[in-house]
Amino acid sequence: MRTGKSPAAKANEYCTLGLLATVPRATYAQDMDKEQIHTDVENLEPNQSLELLRAVSLGHLAVSHDDMPQIFPINFTVDHGSVIFRTGPGTKLEILRAQPHVAFQADGVNAETGVAWSVMIQGRAELFAGIEETLDSFNLMLFPWESGPKDQFVRIVPDSMTGRRFKVADPLTWWKHMRHG
Repeated sequence: MRTGKSPAAKANEYCTLGLLATVPRATYAQDMDKEQIHTDVENLEPNQSLELLRAVSLGHLAVSHDDMPQIFPINFTVDHGSVIFRTGPGTKLEILRAQPHVAFQADGVNAETGVAWSVMIQGRAELFAGIEETLDSFNLMLFPWESGPKDQFVRIVPDSMTGRRFKVADPLTWWKHMRHG
């Protein structure tokens, strides 16, 4: 069944028509193998990870509360090898005071090159306490997207940091690994 269409176009058509499960796997998987270029994942050094984090301002803070995970989107900045964000009274601040062990994640993709990256930090959330540290934080140009009082600055001090960079795969790459029928 050679139609001259790319594997991605064929698989998309099969999905749209509801035919994917009825099409022999070899019809599109072999064609995808010919067009797919395997790219390796590049593990990043902490300085490379921090440089990528400086290019974005939105990440995700993960905490544990009552044995349940909680994830909060946060606006952040990088300062002296750590992540800084602002928050105000509420659930997030209460959790951080009770349980300072956190994870943080941010990612990005270059639409022109198709190269994506992801950085994850595990560490401790430390609330700014002193007036000097708080005054210094105003130089960080940290402006949350959401309005409202966010006078508490928090520093995530990394215990571990992992980062990786990779070429974004063709969206249908994973189809060849699925079993149909």
